[in-house]
Amino acid sequence: MKTSIFNLLVLGLFMQQYAFGQAKTLQPGSPSASGFSEERLLRIDQTLKQYIDSNWINGAAAFIARDGKIVYHKAFGKDDVKKNTPLQKDAIFRIASQTKAITSTAVMILFEEGKFLLDDPISKYIPSFAKPALLQTFNEKDSSYTTVPAKREITIRDLLSHTSGIDYAQIGSPQMKAIYAKAGIEAGFVLKKQSLAEAINKLGKLPLIHNPGEKFTYSLSIDVLGRLVEIVSGMNLDDFFHQRIFEPLGMNDTYFYLPENKQGRLVKVYTENKQSHRPEPWTSDTFPGMTIDYPTNQNGYFAGGSALVSTIQDYAIFLQMLLNNGTYNGKKILARHTVEIMTKNQIGELSLGDDKFGLGFLITTAKGSLKLGQSEGSFSWGGFFGTVYWADPKEKLVALLFMQQYPFSRNELADKFRVLVYQSLE
Repeated sequence: MKTSIFNLLVLGLFMQQYAFGQAKTLQPGSPSASGFSEERLLRIDQTLKQYIDSNWINGAAAFIARDGKIVYHKAFGKDDVKKNTPLQKDAIFRIASQTKAITSTAVMILFEEGKFLLDDPISKYIPSFAKPALLQTFNEKDSSYTTVPAKREITIRDLLSHTSGIDYAQIGSPQMKAIYAKAGIEAGFVLKKQSLAEAINKLGKLPLIHNPGEKFTYSLSIDVLGRLVEIVSGMNLDDFFHQRIFEPLGMNDTYFYLPENKQGRLVKVYTENKQSHRPEPWTSDTFPGMTIDYPTNQNGYFAGGSALVSTIQDYAIFLQMLLNNGTYNGKKILARHTVEIMTKNQIGELSLGDDKFGLGFLITTAKGSLKLGQSEGSFSWGGFFGTVYWADPKEKLVALLFMQQYPFSRNELADKFRVLVYQSLE
C-alpha cells in the first residue's frame, strides 16, 4: 500500500511538472480559447495591409502569444520587391538593439554565478574605464576636447540601465559622435574586421557626456557589457550566447554571423525616399560608415548592443522565458528574483518620459499605461531597422512586430500595433 501511494505521488509530481512545462512552451493555440476575438485580430491584418498597399512599407511580420499559446503569427507583403518574393514567417531579421536584452541576460547569468556584483565598478574587470573623465569643452573644428574628473566610477548597474554617461557612436550627441568617430568607435554595424576587446578598451579612455548615475543616456553601455561577459566567462560573446541561451532555449535561428545555408532567409533592408517617403532599397550611402552586411561579412565584431539577427518566433521564445520567470521548456536560464530585478525600475526619478528603465528593458509605468493600454509592468524595446517587442506579465502576453526599414516616418505603426493587440482581448 505504501509503495502504491508513493508511486502515485511521484506520478502526480511528474505530471504536474510536465503540465507546467507544456503550458509555458510556445505552441499553436486558438485565439478564442486564449481570450482573443478572432474578428478583432483581423484588424491587424487590415492595418498592415493598408501600410503595404499605401506603399509606406514593403512587408511586416507580427506575432502574439498569450500564456504560451500562439494566437497570431503572420507575414505580409514582400521581402525582395525586385524579385517579387513574399515575406515569410520564418524570415531572419536584423534585430539590432534587441540584442541588448540578450546581452543583459548574459550579464545576469554571470551575476547569479557570483562572478560580480551589480554595483562593482566596471574598471575592476576592464581597467581602461578607471578614473573616468567628464567632457568639459569641445572644439568642433578638430574634435579636440578638455575634461574634468567624473564624480565616481561607472558600475555594472549603470551600464545595464544606460546611466553610465557613455554616449552612442553615429547616433548620439554631436560632440560624442565626433569624438567616437575620431577614435574609430562604431555602433556595431561594422564594415571591416574588428576586435571587440580593442574597441572597448579604447572606449574606456574616452570622456563621458555626464556623470555616472546622473541621467539616462541611450548608449554603447551594452557593448561594454558584452566585453564584460567575455572577460568573466572566458568565452567570446558568440559562444556564450549559443551555449548558455540560444541552444538551451531552442533559438536555432539567432546569430551574430549567419551561416551560409540560412543567408537566403535574411530580409532585405529598405530606406525611405526623402521626397515621396516611399520605401526604396538600402544603398551603401544611406547611412555613411554603416553596413547592413554585418551578419554576413564575417567582421568578427560581437557587438552586444546591436549585431544579432533572429526570427520573430526565436525572439518570442526569449520573451516567453522571461515571462516564465527565467525558465523555458525545462531549461532554467535565470532565477525568478533575477527576472524581477531586471524588469523593475532601476533609474529612480531620472526622466525617461512617462516610463522607466530596468536592467535591459523599458518598463511601462502606471502613467505610461494610460497612453495605449499596455499594462503597467510590461517590459519592451526595439531595434534600429524597425523591430519592436514587449512582454506583459499581467496579461501573460508577448507581442512583436518586425520590419526592415530605416528611416520610417510613419513609425506610429508600432503604437497602432499595441492598440490593435489590446483591443483584440476579450
